[in-house]
Amino acid sequence: MEILKIVGIALVATFLALIVKEQKPNFAFLLIVFTGCAIFLFLADKIYEVITMIEKIAINANVNMVYLETILKIIGIAYIAEFASQITKDAGQGAIASKIELAGKVLILAMAIPILTVIIETIIKLIPS
Repeated sequence: MEILKIVGIALVATFLALIVKEQKPNFAFLLIVFTGCAIFLFLADKIYEVITMIEKIAINANVNMVYLETILKIIGIAYIAEFASQITKDAGQGAIASKIELAGKVLILAMAIPILTVIIETIIKLIPS
């Protein structure tokens, strides 16, 4: 049960951060950031397995790999932006966190334009003249 390991690590780090925060708030923040990165790295293998499985399904379904790669990049941008935004919020920098979220949304929109174009062109072809 990976979730129990993750929750255990997170709870221990939280309690340690609360204790350390009174004396050394900078160390408490670094502990939280380190814990967040460790959890993310712990999940890297699972992310790789999911991506590999999706690629196999796409190959079997004869899906153009360019679209799959674009969708995976969009998902990656969303997760990375959320992760960075949460760390920035933890540091008390809500304004910067909101800018990270905005940047992620703009990048996702920019990457989605080719897929949206294909979808719109397909719909237009399906509409009788």
